[in-house]
Amino acid sequence: MKDCLYTKLNKEAIMQTLLKSAKFSAILITIFLIVPGIVASADDAITVTSFGGAYTKSQMEAHHKPFTKKTGITVNSADYSGGIAQIRAQVESGNVTWDVVDVETQDVTAACDEGLLETIDLSKVPPGADGTPADEDFIPNALHECGVGNIVWSNIFAYDETRFPDKKPATVQDFFDVKKFPGMRGLLKRPNGVIEYAIMADGVPPKDVYTVLSTKEGIDRAFAKLDSIKDSIIFIETYAQGPQMLADGEAVMIMSANGRIFNAIVKEGKPFVIVWDHQIYNMDYYVIPKGTKNLENAMKFVMFATGSQALADQTKYISYGPVRKSSVALIKTYEGTDVKMAPHMPTAPANFKNALANSPEWWADNHDEMIKRYNAWMTK
Repeated sequence: MKDCLYTKLNKEAIMQTLLKSAKFSAILITIFLIVPGIVASADDAITVTSFGGAYTKSQMEAHHKPFTKKTGITVNSADYSGGIAQIRAQVESGNVTWDVVDVETQDVTAACDEGLLETIDLSKVPPGADGTPADEDFIPNALHECGVGNIVWSNIFAYDETRFPDKKPATVQDFFDVKKFPGMRGLLKRPNGVIEYAIMADGVPPKDVYTVLSTKEGIDRAFAKLDSIKDSIIFIETYAQGPQMLADGEAVMIMSANGRIFNAIVKEGKPFVIVWDHQIYNMDYYVIPKGTKNLENAMKFVMFATGSQALADQTKYISYGPVRKSSVALIKTYEGTDVKMAPHMPTAPANFKNALANSPEWWADNHDEMIKRYNAWMTK
């Protein structure tokens, strides 16, 4: 009996000591107090899939980590190269492993039409930081029945200025002029943006691009322009590979997303130059594949990551514009620098003079045909 009492008292003393220790208190705080009022299961986790590189890093810092801090829900990151083929394969097989996917405008339209995505209750999208209702706060077309917009970004071309000590490339025509500006060009291994660039380089103004490309003659004309530089092309699998190809000297010019090049210039000190002439601007959306087993948590993430502050915070890490008007006043400087980000956005007036708006309708109608023809062109 005495031994039992001694043991009991000893255990109580040990517990009191533990409770007083900073380490044990820290453990209790981590488990119970990190997010007051919210308790998340250790099994709570979602997978958010995006395009890798600097872009995914910007989402991890501005969206993933703050979301986990607020909710306790872990966010696992996966990369892909775009399109809807992998989403379709997961949904059709009934084995959906991606909970949220970052897709481009044409892909949200196509995937939604095919029934590959969960519908979004847009009435639940929170108002802006200034109280503006969501349907007034988001720029046109950023709210979709199957997705919520997050960024405005642009296909541009960029070059290494050390490779052109005299005259510099300045127009979309220069990208296709291998005599005046010799060297290899990096192009994406998918037609989106490439076809439009080719037809504009052949003299078609932005306002007429999709009208011309809606004819067989227009498509033939675009591919003929691509043929003119076929011997000077290296194909790029993902946007993340482009800046490295430029840095390694594999190419002297590349088509890329503006944010990738900005990061290489500002963060890595690369001697790259962005050419905004005839930029093709687009939007990305967060979507949820049909049949995810984590629908509730996926929806929570989408609503959080498209809030005013989260979208503004992303501009600390990459030069893509937020799609909420209330986010603009919250844009500050690039991480660890005094570089003001507003002038580096695709929609900054100096960058937007002859921009082309990507047409999701045209791509939804022509995507499969363009993929087939572009793949054939790459391999011939």
